[in-house]
Amino acid sequence: MGIVNVTPDSFSDGGRHAAAAEAVACCDRLVAEGAGILDIGGESTRPGSQPPSVEVELARVLPVVRHAVTLGVPVSVDTSQPVVIDAVLAAGADIVNDVRALQLPGALAAVAAHASAGVCLMHMQGEPATMQLAPHYRDVVDEVRAFLAGRMAAAQAAGVGSTRIVLDPGYGFGKSQEHNLTLFARQHELLALGRPLLVGWSRKGMLGKLTGRTVDERQAASVGAALAAVARGARIVRVHDVAATVDALKVWNAAGLGSLPTSQDHNQDRRTSP
Repeated sequence: MGIVNVTPDSFSDGGRHAAAAEAVACCDRLVAEGAGILDIGGESTRPGSQPPSVEVELARVLPVVRHAVTLGVPVSVDTSQPVVIDAVLAAGADIVNDVRALQLPGALAAVAAHASAGVCLMHMQGEPATMQLAPHYRDVVDEVRAFLAGRMAAAQAAGVGSTRIVLDPGYGFGKSQEHNLTLFARQHELLALGRPLLVGWSRKGMLGKLTGRTVDERQAASVGAALAAVARGARIVRVHDVAATVDALKVWNAAGLGSLPTSQDHNQDRRTSP
């Protein structure tokens, strides 16, 4: 999944694709590099960010979506707003990628009204403006799993079939470095929910803490994290560096590592490892 941020303030590439023409060119480039999905976002959800108005978000994403849907790959829109959900799905987008897991009033109904739309439900503790101030959990994996199970049940009750749902543990969203690493080590436990996992580590601050690298220097760390996420059961990796990640996954598959592990496989690994 290639990231197209149509924002002036995203943590990694804010402002680079803020103009529609630049975002359109980014879509073309990412598809040429091998992106299997485009994810277009008009709201920065970096720590401390404030959401734009619905009117601003629509003005940012709609022109880009109208172009992206002509490129022959599924198009996802990173949004929580019901009005935006309705508009982008009507414009031909295929997936709603919601960091708030369809919790805003009307969001569930907006997705359910489009019978073929997919949805990614992500875990986030709090809101972007405050989520990193003091994140806390008794057991981060258990709480993330319970939240995702609850949101999946709510979506199904609203008429969204389970086959339309992908889940995202939400690395970096209301989680400390320790929380992120614990969740990463035990990510395979989320496979018990029975839905594909979408994972986004690309260029995030937690990689900076591990490597000491600035945002623009985190490509190697991001590719490494993507491969590790796949090893722990991710089916979709959301990345900025599409070409490098695609190349790494080609090598992964050529080495015979393309068969993704199951929760049972990981449990067996834990029992038999030294």
